[in-house]
Amino acid sequence: MTKKDPSRAPLIAVAVFVIVAALGSVVWLLVGMLRGADARRVEVVQGGNVLYTYDLATASPQTVRIEAPDGGWNEFTIADGEIRMTAADCPDQTCVHMGPLRAENLPIVCLPHQLVIRFEDADT
Repeated sequence: MTKKDPSRAPLIAVAVFVIVAALGSVVWLLVGMLRGADARRVEVVQGGNVLYTYDLATASPQTVRIEAPDGGWNEFTIADGEIRMTAADCPDQTCVHMGPLRAENLPIVCLPHQLVIRFEDADT
C-alpha cells in the first residue's frame, strides 16, 4: 500500500489554478477579438478625454498628429478600414509596434502621452 505525499497537494492546486487562469485568459482574448472584428467605431482618447471618434467603415484615409501636453506627439493613420499608430516621439515605440487595432479588450496605448485608441463602448 502506498502512502500519499501531503506536500504535493498545494503544488497540484497551484498547477490547476494556473491552467484554469491561462485558459480563461485565452478565451477572454479570443472573445474580444471576435467582437472587435464587428466593431467599427473607434475613439481616440487622451487623458480621459475623447478627442476623435471614427467609423472605420466610412472614414476616409488620413493621418492625424496629436500633440501631447508634455510637448510630445503621436500620429495615427486610418486606411483600409483599420487604425494604427504610425509614429510617436516616445522612447519605447510600443504603441507603434502594436499594429492595427483588432481586439476590443486590447487597445493601442501610448503611456508617455496618455493616448489610447480603442473600440467605442457598445453602451454609448
